[in-house]
Amino acid sequence: MTNFDERSIVHAFRDDALGEHDAVGLAAAIRRGEISPAEAARDARERVRAVDGRLGAVQAHVAGPAHTGEGAAATGGAFSGVPTFIKDNTDYRGLPTGHGSAAFRPRAARRHAPFAQQFLSSGVTVLGKTRLPEFGFSPTTEYDGAEPVRNPWHTGYSAGGSSGGSAALVAAGAVPIAHANDGGGSIRIPAACCGLVGLKPSRGRVVASALTRQLPLDIISDGIVSRSVRDAAAFLAAAETYRRSPDLPPLGLVEGPSGRRLRIGFLLDSPNGVRSDAATRAAVTETVSTLGRLGHTVEPVELGMDPSFTDDFLTYWGMLSFLLGATGRTLGADFDRHRMDGLSQGLRDEYLRNWRRTPGVLRRLKRTREAYAASFRGLDLLLSPVLAHTTPPIGHLSPAVPYAQLIERILAYVAFTPVDNVVGTPSVSVPAPHATTDGLPIGVMFSARPGGERKLLEIAFELEADRPFRRIQDQ
Repeated sequence: MTNFDERSIVHAFRDDALGEHDAVGLAAAIRRGEISPAEAARDARERVRAVDGRLGAVQAHVAGPAHTGEGAAATGGAFSGVPTFIKDNTDYRGLPTGHGSAAFRPRAARRHAPFAQQFLSSGVTVLGKTRLPEFGFSPTTEYDGAEPVRNPWHTGYSAGGSSGGSAALVAAGAVPIAHANDGGGSIRIPAACCGLVGLKPSRGRVVASALTRQLPLDIISDGIVSRSVRDAAAFLAAAETYRRSPDLPPLGLVEGPSGRRLRIGFLLDSPNGVRSDAATRAAVTETVSTLGRLGHTVEPVELGMDPSFTDDFLTYWGMLSFLLGATGRTLGADFDRHRMDGLSQGLRDEYLRNWRRTPGVLRRLKRTREAYAASFRGLDLLLSPVLAHTTPPIGHLSPAVPYAQLIERILAYVAFTPVDNVVGTPSVSVPAPHATTDGLPIGVMFSARPGGERKLLEIAFELEADRPFRRIQDQ
């Protein structure tokens, strides 16, 4: 039996059809006829079986033949034949959608969610669904009464959340890419924890779910986690081929760095007073030095955020938990909010104590875009940590921790990512060159103005080319 307290690296890389390909490389090999989609799916399944007993990343498997994007293989979809997984908060026809919750018994979805259709249009082969913490509320994929999702770089540590299952599978090499979504950092956080690229698109860049369209403030964006920048770029180009946003500038396929030199502002600590730890600060300052060497102008910046931002976001977060508890029977007839985990119930209870603040909270959160836009004056991008401290061990953020202590720990950890969700700006996590003393990855984050994904991808390409990202199979 594995001792998860000692460093245990888990990966599935081997000499098979998947090899060390990223999604773009695997799709190219399939187009050239070197391997078939069936061979890629078979070997991906074998890789998943080899690692998931130690990672706990998979929620459900597709039974029988794998589902391939309808018509995409014939039309040359960007990821035709590439095996992948969809996160278990998104409907996929024939599979139950459990949202990581024990509060109800999920039933099989009758149709694909809008984003699942968009993802399938790229030609991917869906093998199943990945685990997430209950309703995606937590920055770690852990449970009260069930095994957590473990980080493949060190199985004693968190894989992040809420897209932790997806990140664990991709980092371990089981599949090249996997679906992720982000309502407060849930693409970028697990990407940072697992040494991946995680780009949260601008609000409206990809299709929205029916649920998010009903929210007073849409904070959720869908995307992927990947091991390469070009996979993130190819995903956005494929998504735009399926449906171009009428409200954002066209993106197209970004294929590498730009010759343009940028003016980039950076910050080391959260504008709301959370100080980053030493390893995280070092990752950002090292990135600042690299950018300067590459010819970019980098300067410290202060974000003029409303001091109430953290409390306001926490109230909105609690409102979402309250609404889920109130409407849960739409998910399952046996839904019982009393079976929600400690974090969900704590958020709900906190909202009920503060619900009268809701109009002011919404008004202030919507005004955040003005202050944030002002921070970009004269700048092209913002650089910051993804998280205020390095990846915590399993248990530190467990929903079994008493709520008052747990929320204090979460707010001291997730101090940078939520603002991009509130404002709707794009943001990307990329791996820093060095690791923690335990060998865990550290991520740094770039943010741009709405519609600024091109600049994010170009700077990420440049950093990847200057110093290729660490590979788990080389450790």
